[in-house]
Amino acid sequence: MKRLVLLALAPLLLAANDPETATEHVVQEGETLGGIANRAKVPAAVIAAANGLVEPYNVRVGQKLQIPRQRVHVVKEGDTGFSIAQKYGVPFTNIAIANGIEEPYTIKLGQKLIIPAVLKAPVTPQAPRTEPYFRWPHDGRVMLGFSLKDDGTGHDGLDFAANRGDMVRASSSGSVVYAQKDSGRFGNLVVIDHGNGWRTRYGHLDRITVKLGDVVKTGERIGIAGDDGTATRIELHFEIMKDNKRIDPKSKLPQR
Repeated sequence: MKRLVLLALAPLLLAANDPETATEHVVQEGETLGGIANRAKVPAAVIAAANGLVEPYNVRVGQKLQIPRQRVHVVKEGDTGFSIAQKYGVPFTNIAIANGIEEPYTIKLGQKLIIPAVLKAPVTPQAPRTEPYFRWPHDGRVMLGFSLKDDGTGHDGLDFAANRGDMVRASSSGSVVYAQKDSGRFGNLVVIDHGNGWRTRYGHLDRITVKLGDVVKTGERIGIAGDDGTATRIELHFEIMKDNKRIDPKSKLPQR
């Protein structure tokens, strides 16, 4: 009899453990956030935000992660933004953002709306990092490395080989504090402030695609590679600074 009960319950148990439908996941040995996200079919950044994870998004064995899942609502006769928000317990402004609806938030009969998941705040969020997590701003080979000496001579950053039109990405999230042609050797230059005295600089750009005061995220495009300034070929000059002192970027960048 016990075996028959277990066999009858097996489909339900499999559904509960199905990574594509589960709303919680306990991290197992050898798992990464990327692998969990791939199996759950939910973007890693969404899972990270729901669980208070900060870059580089490390997870630990036994950690319980909430997996936020979206639902879909088809607008019916008599539906309003208020009634839909009440039904799912999600502010309609969140629904509007998820569906690209702008004020005055007009919805149409038969329209399919994504209902974003709203989860409780994580009980034990990770403490914020005092040091940013830096990523490579370009995929090209490093032509010239860091060799700055105490007397100020040498090279103060990394020079990447690039092609005209290549995207240059923010190495870490922060605020744009400089975005214009430099009076020195870098030509079109972007400087991003990452807080706590950390800054990055991106020189020789063909075109700047951000403006002063913009808030950018890690990996977001901030310019197009070029040879502006004193560059002799198309390249990206990249620097990391701490309290206005230049440090070797390779000491802060992950292994390729």
